[in-house]
Amino acid sequence: MQGAKPGVTTAQQTRALTLSTVAFTACFAVWTIFAIIGIQIKKDLGLSETEFGLLVGTPILTGSLSRLILGVWADRYGGRIVNVAIMVAAALATWVLTWAETYGEFLVAALGVGLSGGGFAVGVAYVSRWYPREKQGTALGIFGMGNVGAAVTKFAAPFVMVAFGWEAVAQVWAAGLLVMAALFWFMTEDDPVIRSRRQSNAAPPSLAAQFAPLANIQVWRFSLYYFFVFGAFVALALWLPRYYVGAYGLDIKTAGMLGAAYSIPASIFRAFGGVLSDRIGARRVMYWTFAVGVACTFVLSYPSTDYTVHGIRGDITFSFGIDVVAFTILTFLLGFFMSLGKAAVYKHIPVYYPDNVGSVGGIVGLIGGLGGFVLPLAFGALNDLTGVWSSCFMLLFLIVSVSFLWMHAAIVRMERRRYPDLGRADVVPELAEGVTANPVPASAGTPLPHGRTA
Repeated sequence: MQGAKPGVTTAQQTRALTLSTVAFTACFAVWTIFAIIGIQIKKDLGLSETEFGLLVGTPILTGSLSRLILGVWADRYGGRIVNVAIMVAAALATWVLTWAETYGEFLVAALGVGLSGGGFAVGVAYVSRWYPREKQGTALGIFGMGNVGAAVTKFAAPFVMVAFGWEAVAQVWAAGLLVMAALFWFMTEDDPVIRSRRQSNAAPPSLAAQFAPLANIQVWRFSLYYFFVFGAFVALALWLPRYYVGAYGLDIKTAGMLGAAYSIPASIFRAFGGVLSDRIGARRVMYWTFAVGVACTFVLSYPSTDYTVHGIRGDITFSFGIDVVAFTILTFLLGFFMSLGKAAVYKHIPVYYPDNVGSVGGIVGLIGGLGGFVLPLAFGALNDLTGVWSSCFMLLFLIVSVSFLWMHAAIVRMERRRYPDLGRADVVPELAEGVTANPVPASAGTPLPHGRTA
């Protein structure tokens, strides 16, 4: 992918993007490691569903809360050095995980493992500085494909765990992350903004300036979008293996592979979402994402049910349920559109906040990542309270519906401010109550924004 950027060569762009994407893949594989090894740990310790949800969600908490400060550090000191530091720290914590014996010790080690998830905010700040604005959506979409690390863990970890034990999974994943940290350090360079700042001896922006955009409600609206498209993605990536085992009685290998059928489209198609956002606009992509999200979560939330209708000639009994094939297809579709939405959300950030990508991207990533922590806990608690497996999708249906409504209401308000004539009865009579005047005939073709006519 090429794009004009003063003082930057195509080779530099490609190297920065490629290595950042591979590094993020390695980090994400470590970040979601409990989706597989957590199932064995649950058996060994006799954990409840809620305790299991807390275990798999703890790394997500650390990775989420750290994103804001790591994004700020990436803006101030450069994404290269910050990215290497978090990979080394997360690798050491993952190795230490194998020494844990009690539930409390596992939770403490999981906090350190979660640092690997903070690399996303760092990578967004680092990658975006190598590309011009019209190419940033595509570049960040490609970088976001690193989410496929969750599928790498689901595919490979079950086989390693069955053959050598869950401890071997943690050790191999830790070693791989250390190797990636070394490659990133020796094969990348500081981004153009950091190089220019050092050459001119300019001071980095103040913390007040970096955090100033967070007072804008728009940032928090983007955060809610990301809570669904990313937070729910992480939560389902962690939860689906357990769902397949519990709801459909599958073994861990099969559950892991089917869980990857969700994680893969929710990751690799993120690049396609970036391209679409550059070409047709991120707003339109978000409409598609939320519309399909509402439809899929509504169907998935419906529990298996037996019905009895008292008919004229006697009772009529029939059943409704989603079998494992239909369930996998629906989650695949949901994951695909989530991947488009993740790219679309982050397309907005360097456009609206070019000088604060780290801080704004950090808070959006923080809220989204918190979804990956809060939702597995909620899923486990809902299972314990309701005893219905599909209750997790009931919660997701509520979240995506609220996000969709808020986005549409915000867009309508912005268009009315930009085009005041939209509120006039002679332009759109439906917007006025009790209007008795004759409206403009349809043949008049009164022009409206974006090529529409009244």
